[in-house]
Order: sequence, then C-alpha cells, then structure tokens
Amino acid sequence: MSGPFPATGTSTVEVGGVPLRVRVSGPGDGTPILLIHGIARSLEDWNESQDLLAAAGHRVISTDLPGFGYSRKGRERPGLPAFGRAMAGLLDALGVTEPVHVMGNSLGGGVSMTLAVDHPDRVASVTLVNSVGFGSEVNISALPMTYGVLAQLPGLAGTFGPRAREAGANTIRDLFFDRSLATTDQFRHAGKLAKQKDFRATFLGTAATLGAPVVGVKAGWRRELLGRVAASGIPILVIWGDADKILPPHQVDAAKAALPAARFHVFADTGHMPQVERPAEFVAVAGAFVDEVQAARRTARG
Repeated sequence: MSGPFPATGTSTVEVGGVPLRVRVSGPGDGTPILLIHGIARSLEDWNESQDLLAAAGHRVISTDLPGFGYSRKGRERPGLPAFGRAMAGLLDALGVTEPVHVMGNSLGGGVSMTLAVDHPDRVASVTLVNSVGFGSEVNISALPMTYGVLAQLPGLAGTFGPRAREAGANTIRDLFFDRSLATTDQFRHAGKLAKQKDFRATFLGTAATLGAPVVGVKAGWRRELLGRVAASGIPILVIWGDADKILPPHQVDAAKAALPAARFHVFADTGHMPQVERPAEFVAVAGAFVDEVQAARRTARG
C-alpha cells in the first residue's frame, strides 16, 4: 500500500472534493484492512481493534463516513450508494490498489456490502459486524434527534435540552451489554459528534434512505443488496453480539438464510459493537478470517 497519504497516523484526505478524516496504522506491506463505522458514529469505534490488527501485521485504515465523525458531508445524498462510492474514492486517494478486507459495523456493514458488489475488484473479503440489512427491526431511537431539534428552538432549550441529553445517554448505554463501557468520555464524544455541522442532515438523510427508525428498515434495498452479495461469491464473515439491543440477534438467522456460504460467529454477553466490547476476541476471530482468505488468494495466484 503506497500513495500520497502519510505512512501512519490520523489526518484528512480529500475524496471527491470533500476532506475525510482517516487513521492509518500497521506495516506498509501488511494485508490491507478497511474499517467502517455505524450511523452517527466515528472511526474511534475501531481504535482498540485497529491497534490490535496493526500489531498483528495488518495495514489498517479507518475513516469517518462523509458527514459523520469529524468529516464533512459529501455532495451526494447520504446513503449506501454514496458511502460506497466514497470508500472506493478513499482507496484511490490513498493509493491502495490491492483488494482490501473490509469490516463494517451496523450501517458500516451495509456500506461494506455495497462497496463489495459495486467495486468487486477492490474487496477481498467482508466482515459484517452486527450489520444492517438482515431485518426490518432497528432500535435506534429517534428521541435523541427529536429532542435535540426542539432544544435548539427559541425558548425551548430549558425544557427539551435535558431530555435530549438523557435520551442520547440511554442510546449509548444500549450499545453495550456491559454498561460500564458507556463512560463519560463516550457521552462527551457522542455530544461533540452531534454538534458537527453536517451531522443532523447526514443522520436524517441516511435514515430516510434506509427506512429507519420510523417505519423500520426497508425490505427492497435489503433484498437487492443481499442477492447481489450472495451471487458475488466474495468471502463473508458475519459476527454478532447475542445481547444487541439495536439490531436484534435473531437477525443472524436471516443472515444465514440470505448468505448460506458465509461464516458466522456470535459473541455471548455482547452488545451492538463487539469490536469495542471484546476487541481482543473480535480481532482473534476476524483477523484469522482475513489471514485465511489472504492465504487462499496467494495460493490461487500461484
């Protein structure tokens, strides 16, 4: 992996005229891995897992999706197609020519699948981590956003500000089985993200394209995308936490039906973000999968 971007560290890279925040770590000759976060989140969700993957010899890239984290929104309407194109553009901007192993959490899983089927030459494998796409149910409450909007109206901050903060805190707590992980730092970070200029428009625009949270995740795009993924033959690993309160763990059954060739691993006593809640165990499972796929690719090339 080589290109105009610094060898390691966190910086910004321009993709389609929009600066995206990116973190790169690990040896330059390592197997490339791209990490994609969920809705309303940021690349920090991958920090510990990224460090462990890099320490194991992989070349690891994490990024803020356009409009989330500390990155500005893209020029397209937010949603899976636009995010997928942005990830392909990011690889171009970083000079990554070798197919990457993509890991996506929640919304990031949908982006990973979209990147894989729209740009099959760019993706060596996909690891879906509590991924959107396998059912209509989603428990991302609209309350934090609703109260946040009301709190910004003249004269209503005193009434709705505390409700917005508490609703947002409960949403963060629901991400984890071990609620001690919902730390003060987590709350502060989420609050900073929510105050970014493009956050609200990106959140609402993305939710509208997916169909969540008001009417549930739409079936149309899910059927089309999963059909294309299944037909692609790309190696897939599906990981879930059995105590996920955002995307219920019974959606693993739907994933098995939709992607019968995929591999599966369910973590016990784990919530919506196994890469945060069980980073060492997550990396052991996901890293072994990447290494196996990469070895098979080398063998196939002779």
